[in-house]
Amino acid sequence: MYDIVIIGAGVSGCCIARELSRYKINALVIERGDDVASGTSKANTGVIHTGLEAAPGSPMAKLCVRGNELMYQWAKELEFPAEKNGKLIVCTNEEDMPLLQEQLDHANANGVPGCEIIGREELLKREPNLTDRAVAALWAPTGGIVCPFNLAIAAGENACVNGVKFQFETEATNIEKTDNGYRIDTSKGPIETKAVVNAAGLYADKFHNMVSENKIHITPRKEEYIFFDKSIGTIFNTTVVPLPGKMGKGIAASYTINGNFFIGPTATDVEDKEELNTTKEILDQLTDMAQSNNHLTKNPLPLNKIITSFAGARAHEDNHEFIVKELEDAEYFFDAAGIESPGLTSSPAIGEMLAGIIADRMHLEKKENFISRRKGFVKFSDLPDEEKEKLIKENPMYGNIVCRCELVTEGQIVDAIHRPIPATSLDAVKRRVRAGMGRCQGGFCTPKTMHILARELGVDMAEITKKGGNSYMLTGKVKV
Repeated sequence: MYDIVIIGAGVSGCCIARELSRYKINALVIERGDDVASGTSKANTGVIHTGLEAAPGSPMAKLCVRGNELMYQWAKELEFPAEKNGKLIVCTNEEDMPLLQEQLDHANANGVPGCEIIGREELLKREPNLTDRAVAALWAPTGGIVCPFNLAIAAGENACVNGVKFQFETEATNIEKTDNGYRIDTSKGPIETKAVVNAAGLYADKFHNMVSENKIHITPRKEEYIFFDKSIGTIFNTTVVPLPGKMGKGIAASYTINGNFFIGPTATDVEDKEELNTTKEILDQLTDMAQSNNHLTKNPLPLNKIITSFAGARAHEDNHEFIVKELEDAEYFFDAAGIESPGLTSSPAIGEMLAGIIADRMHLEKKENFISRRKGFVKFSDLPDEEKEKLIKENPMYGNIVCRCELVTEGQIVDAIHRPIPATSLDAVKRRVRAGMGRCQGGFCTPKTMHILARELGVDMAEITKKGGNSYMLTGKVKV
């Protein structure tokens, strides 16, 4: 019998787990994937939003503004990469200037600091590679970029060292109320718990509707991206996005925290929650944008520098609002549902808020020995030469480059495998240390990474998977 079970180990689930680990509680996180951030959280822009786009006074606005503040604080405490590089919301049509003013009014109403509208001349001084169609922009200095995987991993690891258990490849199939709380049927057997946190992303409506008469509905909103190699160089100095439309914040042209330029996301509502394939029609649309200044960039982008494309899906609740509360007709069942953009930014605040609600409701006692800090991953390629030499002397595995594109060493991969939440698949290694995320997309380093995984996990190479389950990389051995 657990005190609480969290369904879903995305950024919301991990942040809730981290904040709950401040209390004396027996908690478990279950996740159907093989790792944290293996669902909705793995595919997004990585933009730290300011909270200005949300309706004034809405839960989404309050949680985003608070999440923005906490994000930079958590980045220092938990040592994951985040950068406050500011954000420009660009208007490319004089007729849309009232909408830009509306965004500024939202910013002021929501308490977003330092926002201002800047005219064309000043805008092009700051961003000379911006389209010549730019009329003006809203400058938001608290905007930034973050690695979404490392946020989830950092929060999850910190929760883990503070006593929260994680159980992967465990799919929840049914939830029933019991005399003592809830019974969760899973692919690995039943779990009994006093309370449930529903942080199941696209499937949060499914679990909510199992226990509540007040039904909710989540539509998968598929988003597609194209990513460019780092060698494309510096195009923008800040995060650049267009004025928001009815389907979301629009198709950005900006950088990730790791220096890859991208265009996306698109937004297409689909019925199938597992439909994460890219489509020729949408990719053609994105590459057309890359080749003209009808979008945000002044000059065409080289299509031969595109290294990958991918699709994700956000959990769009019908009312376009976060649901973060205990259900009125299902006591001790707590929702973190409808967490779409700006959900990544809001996730630390969602964790803080929901943990506070749960602590009050369940009369939880705070720990005296909560560990608030966490040591992040070594990024070998960024170290000064003298630190690299010192690290290699201490551990020669740091002198063996495995991923040439991202300069990832054997030492980094071994560290990822033996962390509090271990990397046990190729995608899990990739999320932590970026082996396979470079120009060749794993063409060189995949066999080497598989060998290291097999050696460190004590398994045969044929057992190594891309992302857990049956995603085996090899089908067997050839007899010679």
